Amino acid sequence: MKTVGELSWRIGGPQGSGVDTAARLFSLAASLGGLNVLGRREYYSNIIGRHSYYDVRLSATRQPRSHRIRVDLLTSFEAETLARHALSVVPGGGIIYNVKDEDTPFLRITFLDERVRQDLARVLTEEGVEHTTSTKGLLELAEKRGVQLYPVPYDELFKTLSERFDVPLGIAQRTRNTLAVALSFALLEFPREFLKEALARVFASKPKVVELNQAAVDVIYDYMASSHSNLAFDFRLEGVTQDGPRMMLNANQAVAIGKLAGGLTFQTYYPISPATDESVYLEAHTTYRTREGDEQGVVVVQTEDEISAIAMASGAALTGARAATATSGPGFSLMVEQLGWTSMTETPLVITLYMRGGPSTGMPTRTDQGDLFFALFAGHGEAPRIVYASGDVEEAFYDAIRTLNYAEMFQMPVIHLVDKALASTTVTLPVPDPTQVPIRRGEIFVPEEDEGQRIVKRFSLDTETGISPRVLLGTPHVHHWMTGGEHTEEGRVTEDPVIRVRMHDKRLAKLEYAAKTIPAEEKFQVFGPEDADFTVISWGSTKGAILEALEILEQKGLRGRFVQVKLLMPFPKEIAPLLERRPLILVELTRTAQLARLLRMELGVEVDHRILKYSGRPFSFEELVDALEAVLERREEEVTVLQLFE
Repeated sequence: MKTVGELSWRIGGPQGSGVDTAARLFSLAASLGGLNVLGRREYYSNIIGRHSYYDVRLSATRQPRSHRIRVDLLTSFEAETLARHALSVVPGGGIIYNVKDEDTPFLRITFLDERVRQDLARVLTEEGVEHTTSTKGLLELAEKRGVQLYPVPYDELFKTLSERFDVPLGIAQRTRNTLAVALSFALLEFPREFLKEALARVFASKPKVVELNQAAVDVIYDYMASSHSNLAFDFRLEGVTQDGPRMMLNANQAVAIGKLAGGLTFQTYYPISPATDESVYLEAHTTYRTREGDEQGVVVVQTEDEISAIAMASGAALTGARAATATSGPGFSLMVEQLGWTSMTETPLVITLYMRGGPSTGMPTRTDQGDLFFALFAGHGEAPRIVYASGDVEEAFYDAIRTLNYAEMFQMPVIHLVDKALASTTVTLPVPDPTQVPIRRGEIFVPEEDEGQRIVKRFSLDTETGISPRVLLGTPHVHHWMTGGEHTEEGRVTEDPVIRVRMHDKRLAKLEYAAKTIPAEEKFQVFGPEDADFTVISWGSTKGAILEALEILEQKGLRGRFVQVKLLMPFPKEIAPLLERRPLILVELTRTAQLARLLRMELGVEVDHRILKYSGRPFSFEELVDALEAVLERREEEVTVLQLFE
């Protein structure tokens, strides 16, 4: 019996060859067919040549929460994809590949790392396969494991397109990505009309490109019907009907749209992976219409460096603009001095920090959660800030509004943590409703009419919460001073010991007020029964894989509860009772288990087990099922997850 409406698909190829375009077409066509989509993009820090690949999970019945390491269908048009991913295909699944790549020596694959070559040869030798140094051996082993092979003569198909539609061969070859997607959908018996509509949308400004590629779809469907019977293939897709409008977004886009919905008027950035895409998206939507039909706008400035980015955004915030900047680890390093200045001057500013592998340049296009302590404690002195983390794409939208609110309500910098895995995860979701998070701008000083020129106490100590009404720069008839030095209520520099203590206490009191004011449901989320057999604690993009893993474990009789921490500073003390259900297991994309250290620091709580991954790749739910079983059944104190061939 065929598996209908559920699929994990992977496509790979050299960067610059259009892998992302192919995945976009596949995802959009599936979404147009009513399927729920989750896409995951992995790529090297390289413009052209190095291997990239894209996973897409589809479901007709529910929204997938995480990617799978094991895929049902692998589609390739070059040899390196076979080398890296052929052994990831499940029994009953399939591999579509270019026939000329079926016996490529590993040594001839330019960017295949020597370690990967050696490991592949070792696996093939252990499995008793005859060909141990080429893709032929991998295909033999895959077939031995029950995988269906679908060799395709790409060059002949390009020639057919060229002759049938009277276009140069080079033009026909540009349809490579459409061919790869069409081959997959034809094998899956998915209606071609959805792919044609996706092509019309993706290439809307190029009608001739649309026409040629739509024609290529028909050629491929006819070819697959005559050359490759799909009766032996275990998977099939069909269109379904969904209620209500949906969007397909990644977290970069969700944060950008959330900021616009939250009233953002000024954003700065200096290009850095993986943060740049958010600001580029904002640049493409600097003018937009609201639901009421009003025209709004946002100013987006690409600065000369990250120091300028945070300084310019701080200046805009002082005038009353809702301001933000976006960066990644190395850029945030340059922002640290100004971060202290925003704390000292009580300036509301959001810094969206897209975490990637470090230290130094590290791995610019791979994921990591190692910036947690950096976000919490960066800078000299005791500089209050709010640190907040999103767990999925939908949260990223609403959290973008929340963090703008927090910045102005509590008059301090807010660091919004989003990692690379989340930034490059694309999902279908219902259209978000920004009215769920009303805009809150905090206390703003409004002068009385005709009161004359006077000095105001911008940093008034007459407050129980630590919050003084904010005096916007340019407010008529009043003035005060702004300085990074310790200061009086009016902002004048001072080193008076009594004033220093009172001002320092005032700034830190705002953190205590934030801890009391922010609702519990915004600080953390709890999933699973109170009488669970074990508790998992984590934060950020690990959420989806954890939830799917817990569902599978429950089917095996192991009932778990997940505590997702969102507010990391000030730390929510209220979670302490939730951690009493033992064993307590930390899941994190670090080597040093930073959240475990934070729990010890803030609550005096020790975790029992740690599941860690720091290879630059996100957790899949399959990996977490195995790792959780290891700690629950074998009582392993720490499990490190590693993938060999990615």
